[in-house]
Amino acid sequence: MKVIHLISGGDSGGAKTHVLSLLQNLNKTITAQLVCFRDGPFAQEARAMGIPTEIMAGNHIFRVRRQLTAYIRDGGYQIIHCHGSRANMIGAMLRKSTGLPVVSTIHSDYRIDYMGRPLSRLTFGTINALALRRLDYRIGVSDAMVDLLISRGFAPDRFYAIYNGIDFTPAPDQGDRLAYLRGLGADVDEDSVVVGIAARLNPVKDMATLIRGFAYAHRACPRLRLVIAGDGAERARLTALAQELGVERQVTFAGWISGGMDRFYSALDINTLTSLSETFSYALTEGARFHLATVSTAVGGIPNLIDTGVNGYLFTPGDWETLGRRLANLGNDDALRHDMGERLYQKASSQFSIQKTVDTQLHIYGEILRRHARPKADRDGVVICGAYGRGNAGDDAILEAILQEMRSIDPDMPVTVLSKNPRETRLSYRVRSVSRMNVPGWLGAMRRAKLYINGGGSLIQDVTSRRSLWFYLLNIRAAKRAGCAVQMYGCGIGPVTRGNHRQLSAKVLNRYVDVITLREPDSREELMSMGVTEPEILLTADPALTLRPAGNDVVDSVLLRAGIPPRGRYLCFALRQWSGFAERASLFGQAARYAYETYGLTPVFVSVEKGPDSAANRMAAQGLDGIPHYFLDNAGGAGAIIGALSRMEAVVSMRLHALIFAAGQGIPLAGVVYDPKVSAFLRYIGQEVFTNLNALTAENLKSMVDRAAAQAARPETQAAAVARLQEMERGNVSTARRLLGL
Repeated sequence: MKVIHLISGGDSGGAKTHVLSLLQNLNKTITAQLVCFRDGPFAQEARAMGIPTEIMAGNHIFRVRRQLTAYIRDGGYQIIHCHGSRANMIGAMLRKSTGLPVVSTIHSDYRIDYMGRPLSRLTFGTINALALRRLDYRIGVSDAMVDLLISRGFAPDRFYAIYNGIDFTPAPDQGDRLAYLRGLGADVDEDSVVVGIAARLNPVKDMATLIRGFAYAHRACPRLRLVIAGDGAERARLTALAQELGVERQVTFAGWISGGMDRFYSALDINTLTSLSETFSYALTEGARFHLATVSTAVGGIPNLIDTGVNGYLFTPGDWETLGRRLANLGNDDALRHDMGERLYQKASSQFSIQKTVDTQLHIYGEILRRHARPKADRDGVVICGAYGRGNAGDDAILEAILQEMRSIDPDMPVTVLSKNPRETRLSYRVRSVSRMNVPGWLGAMRRAKLYINGGGSLIQDVTSRRSLWFYLLNIRAAKRAGCAVQMYGCGIGPVTRGNHRQLSAKVLNRYVDVITLREPDSREELMSMGVTEPEILLTADPALTLRPAGNDVVDSVLLRAGIPPRGRYLCFALRQWSGFAERASLFGQAARYAYETYGLTPVFVSVEKGPDSAANRMAAQGLDGIPHYFLDNAGGAGAIIGALSRMEAVVSMRLHALIFAAGQGIPLAGVVYDPKVSAFLRYIGQEVFTNLNALTAENLKSMVDRAAAQAARPETQAAAVARLQEMERGNVSTARRLLGL
């Protein structure tokens, strides 16, 4: 593989480090040619590192384009990779003349690159913004950068994320720590706990928050010291602030550190970052290399490195009080500081090494070449419609599972999702998304697609809404008339209660649907009773059964943010507002108290749908005075919720997808049935521990808790049933593959 990298040649900081370290290591595997538009220290350092480097200087951009076009053709390059505004502009001009795919790595927010330089922002910033939209692919240095650009209207399925990686080879001994720190001017002794930061002293780094937080922490932990490595326009103001707060003796402004940063980081006990904006800071991984406990603002891609409360602490930009409390905690607890530093090192060295960055970049190149070679077709891809973008983790889990399965069929397949909140769907899943209300948008997508998926869940029902039933039937009809094959995917059917709705549903499904795959047998009976006989009907399973839990560090962080100790003994309640719930809410509180007093299980109330479930959970917990209990109102995505449920010893749930998630992890279940779909699923997995909401009593709910607690010691039967369902679920995928003609 041969890739040409374009860059201005005047870059510094993180972008310089990223490009040079990446190209040095890429050239061990492929040809990565660097072209700079000016000579100077950047190009000289590249040559010294063994990176093949050419200079194509000059302000005549059309002449440079002609030179580059000939150079690229003669050299047989396959991909043009740009870094920075000038390279992006020229890369956009090279797309047509070379016919090659052009990709740009975006190292920072282009809207603030020229902060304080209005003329440059107006000219170079505008040109860069326009050029970026003309390129084929974009790489953000962190998922957060990708999300930022998608939120600005960039195509979500033309993005990749990469993270700055470093060499985690252990550094040699750095010498006497105290002598080094005193040489920087720090007032330290053997008992000192040294907090450090390495950054420019400019407004974006928000050093004022660091000094305020340090002063706050120093009152609770007098042995703390702060050393700031860096310089800039803010230095005089920051020095005055330290004096004003009475910590001028404990704060050292060391200026720029010469001779590399290893000795600086090796002398610290706590690493910090207080930036208002970052992509993914090298300062944190460099500190992690030295096993440093870390406190940072939750900006950019940093939350992907730091799981707060597990391997470090995150805080909101500007919140100096929280920063101060975290610094004091670490300063006063040597064991905590050591443990967090070790855990951060373990994660950073495995997930954020330079080799990981290189492997990711090579994977991106391979995908770009594959996508560039993909034959153009009049029809391609899938349109997916369901109850998405509503904040319901169960419905969004179905979408996540379907997308995962579509990518297993064809990783380059175009996918468009109809969503109530298309912006959120684009950000969460990196797919094209149109509003359910945007009729021209989804009709256009259907005319381009091969397959329309009516996506999981119980969409064909009229209990919660008549209009939603009409909407889904209309979409099925429109998709078929637009030329799509139509699959109803791992779904539930009903209840459809009104006679005219049953007739309408049967008419539409018989005429416009090719295949219906069902998640349980009760839905097949409902279809038969409505007279649906024309489509092929297969019994499969809910696609959400295929989802896996998030990693332990992520789950620990989710629980800790909610104040829940990660390693307790818990009983989960997943409740929802429904007719008759308010009259029986106190029964769940009684059962929670019973489980705690009888089995030592602490109740945790989990919200599957943000907002409504939280209100139901709090209503149920009103009588738990004196009993410890917790609320998990916003665990995040499906993986985090599944991981949280995997920590429970049993689950009592009205919510179907809480039961599905827990079943997939072999957790004992007790169901409270408000809708036939709940009992249908439980019977399908051979689980008979359930009762109807309108028949719920304190006695039968406590009895279900007893039975679920007893099952915790023998989960084999349920696990075998779930494994069978996961195997059956593959029928959803094989059907979609067949309808796509693949």
